[in-house]
Amino acid sequence: MEKTLVQRQSNCLKIVLFGPESTGKTTLAKQLSAYFNTEWVPEYMRTYLQEKWDKNAEKISKEDLLPIAKGQIALENKRSKNADNFLFCDTNLLELQVYCEYYYNGWCPAEIKQAVDNQRYDFYFLTHIDVPWVADDLRDRPNDRSMLFSNFEKALIGRKLPYKILSGTSEKRLEVAVKTLQKYL
Repeated sequence: MEKTLVQRQSNCLKIVLFGPESTGKTTLAKQLSAYFNTEWVPEYMRTYLQEKWDKNAEKISKEDLLPIAKGQIALENKRSKNADNFLFCDTNLLELQVYCEYYYNGWCPAEIKQAVDNQRYDFYFLTHIDVPWVADDLRDRPNDRSMLFSNFEKALIGRKLPYKILSGTSEKRLEVAVKTLQKYL
């Protein structure tokens, strides 16, 4: 496995915001990091692909997957150094794997799959699709949200990962997430 796909150990609990596009993951990651006064890890794929779109109006390709994975892990490793109690990850490589397999008919680079198998996160919040889908340059599957939500949940269940579904308003999601996480303190 590429050295750059190795998740460094840290003293904080790693919490992943997980789910389909446009379901409030970034909003919640920011809110939780502010509430608990700690770090959050943005979605590197969004930054990477927005730059690609802005330069050449190109969408994601298979060649982008490993650079995206490496960028995500590098950002997580960097932010985990300064995290206190929790590190909130707007995404992780399991999310990238779910999307790879969805967009590329079950295919995902072996390096990403191996990295997913070797990473540890303490808890997942699966964000429900009960919020409006918001279009932007990168989002492209407004009608596939139910199927994608199911794929994300199956990935968690199949790996026996601890998770809670968050639904409702942004305020309600934050309230439920905070109550859930306070049990870890």
